[in-house]
Amino acid sequence: MAWLGLLIFIFSLIGYSVTLRSLGFSPYLDWITAILLQIILDYLFAMLGLLKLGLIIVTIIGVALLSVWLLMNFGGNVHIHFEGLHLFDFWTLGFGFSMANVLYNSTLIHYDNFSHWALIVKFLMFEGRLPSTHDTIIQFTSYPPATALWITQFVTWVGFNDGTMLVAQLILIWAASYSIFGILRDRSRALMSLILCLTIALSYVFNITIRLNNLLVDYVLPIVTVAALVGIYVYRQHSCLLLAHSTIFIAVLMLIKNSATFFVVIIATMLIAVLIHQTTSGNFFKRFWQISFYWLLTVGVGILPFLWWQQHVDQTFTTSKHEISAHAYANQLASKGPEMIVKIGHHLLNQLNWNSLSFQGIMLINTVLLIAALLIHWLAHHRTNLIRVLIELDAIFILYFISLYGMYVFSMPHSEAMALDGYERYMSSVVILNLFIAAMALVRAMDSALYEQRIEKRDLRSFFSIFTKNLYQMSTFILLIFSIIMMLSEINGVQFTNRYNRNMIPRQLNRIARPWTHYNHKKILVVDPHVGDVADYYAAFVARYYFFTDQAVGRENFMETPNQFNQTVQHYQYVAIPEYHHTFTVMLSHVYHQKNIRTGFFKVSSTGLQRIKK
Repeated sequence: MAWLGLLIFIFSLIGYSVTLRSLGFSPYLDWITAILLQIILDYLFAMLGLLKLGLIIVTIIGVALLSVWLLMNFGGNVHIHFEGLHLFDFWTLGFGFSMANVLYNSTLIHYDNFSHWALIVKFLMFEGRLPSTHDTIIQFTSYPPATALWITQFVTWVGFNDGTMLVAQLILIWAASYSIFGILRDRSRALMSLILCLTIALSYVFNITIRLNNLLVDYVLPIVTVAALVGIYVYRQHSCLLLAHSTIFIAVLMLIKNSATFFVVIIATMLIAVLIHQTTSGNFFKRFWQISFYWLLTVGVGILPFLWWQQHVDQTFTTSKHEISAHAYANQLASKGPEMIVKIGHHLLNQLNWNSLSFQGIMLINTVLLIAALLIHWLAHHRTNLIRVLIELDAIFILYFISLYGMYVFSMPHSEAMALDGYERYMSSVVILNLFIAAMALVRAMDSALYEQRIEKRDLRSFFSIFTKNLYQMSTFILLIFSIIMMLSEINGVQFTNRYNRNMIPRQLNRIARPWTHYNHKKILVVDPHVGDVADYYAAFVARYYFFTDQAVGRENFMETPNQFNQTVQHYQYVAIPEYHHTFTVMLSHVYHQKNIRTGFFKVSSTGLQRIKK
């Protein structure tokens, strides 16, 4: 890790953060807002063909902003309110650094890292531009580049490897997670803040199919959406901040992944609800046009970067996987037919059972909100909006489930759609989103039901009785223990995954060869004894990423005649043998008289294989 580069990057992020805070942004939202603002700037430079220069300029701007702020602050011209440290600050800092340390020592394993998410970062990093139609190494060309740009900016200063990429994404996730504490009315109440800490830890349970040691965005989408909703609530009485915040978050969400449209609709719905509630002056028609204008302006400006991206994709690529296109959807629909569409629907409905982790999450959220609403009503004799929130969350579940069905029908190839490929991963996103919304609604309801509503009067004596005081203290202690245990469980889970996957192809390639960072078209054969890794192209995608070539191929079957084997080998320029393959070794000995070649990385010559030392 380049420590000087890391220091510059940190100073830059602080510079954006303090500047936003000077403009009135919440101290719990300025970190994620600063990150998203940098992503937008990176995107503008990338679309103008100036990515390399832009990555430097965007970071230097942050350092300059920090320098100006320091000069003005020491001169007494700037005054920013800094809240004191709370229990959740220590919790987030401690586990944030612990997770970052674990991720820095992790290796990418999941298939989709190598088919796109890590590969696009490597391309942006070393090519310094967006892919063009000739860059066949990038297949998912319609995927927007938001998270890849943020990670690229980080690794440009800190150094490129699996660990630094994972840390970059964790910074984004952790900054978005920290925003939820902005909704607390009384941040000194440990019980309320620890409910949110426990929610953060619990959310990783529903992200278990991916975990944090992968660059996939299925967790990024809901947690950024949560931060967007928090901001709309926090800024509801500050129109300029509200509209600026909503625009930034809508813009970046649409640039994270095409499927972010669903989450943007949720944000747009909450935004118009807040605008309606807050706009009270004037007659009906004046309020209607005022609300419509601000809402359309915010959403319209927010989606402009995505429309620019769509235009770029249409003009640059003739075809693209998972593209948003009526023609592509029509082709997918025609290829499946009515019978297959109905079968996909039946398969989806069958997933709604207790064996599904996402279904368990749905039932958990419903149960907790229902019980909480009843207890607050019966014990505290206080009305809450938890039942209304529960109904709204169930509506989100249903609508998301329908949209997921549409994705399988219109976007996925037949085999993947019939197998419901990635179902739990996709469903985890909406479970995580609703989990956070439910938790935030719960802590607000609990706070409003407390015996003492005047925050300045709350202390150890401001309880209804000794019983309620002891209950509060015991509940706080239990939540603290569980939130710590569950975060330690996630950290240990990532470490276990790293140990369990130590003999997977990414780790094996790292043992036999150095990664290539120059984009090339070298033909590389990966000899893999595992049929599954070859059949699903996992070996090929890992090699394409590792050796940065669009000509890598994985193969398991070498039951050939000597002449056929010779032709096979000579077709390639390099051969990678990450794991011992008995048939390949025997054929090498028979055809080229090279014995005892078990693993390694080799250059192909007319007389056989020449080992390349790592």
